[in-house]
Amino acid sequence: MSKAFVKDEAAADEDEEETGSPLPVGGNNYMTPAGHARLQAEFTHLVKVERPEVVSVVSWAAGNGDRSENGDYIYGKKRLREIDRRLRFLGKRLDHAVVVDPSAQENTDCVYFGASVSVLDQNGETFTYSIVGLDETDPGRGRISWVSPLARALLKARLGDSVRFQSPGGLRELEIVAIEYRTLD
Repeated sequence: MSKAFVKDEAAADEDEEETGSPLPVGGNNYMTPAGHARLQAEFTHLVKVERPEVVSVVSWAAGNGDRSENGDYIYGKKRLREIDRRLRFLGKRLDHAVVVDPSAQENTDCVYFGASVSVLDQNGETFTYSIVGLDETDPGRGRISWVSPLARALLKARLGDSVRFQSPGGLRELEIVAIEYRTLD
């Protein structure tokens, strides 16, 4: 059978992009200092700890002879491709990073990146959202990406303003009841 008709698994793995939100058109990847530190720590751990360990296992396994049925070699090479893919992804994110410290915001009466905004919905319930970077989102903790529809509606709004945005459940209207700038963990 011709090699043209055989899928090369290694090449297919390398061609896949790392999953994650794509950077917006402007190319900047806004993030808080804590989010930047987490990405930097992961990058450093992969480069200094995890990758060298896997390289030594693969090197040892390669020295054992037949590589076609050598599980340590096969799975080690696969893990190296995963680590390298993640390092490329993190490198791109960190290269385009613009670190914004919310606690340094001077204009605190308006919603900007890093703000923690308390809103009142139509049912009288209060929710608090922090506007953070793409790699820091955690809806369970009320952290929303600055490119999300809700964050886009909130940006540049002031205390007491009502904002409207399209949610998956339909058009919603929220009133801003508090704006706070603090360092997030």
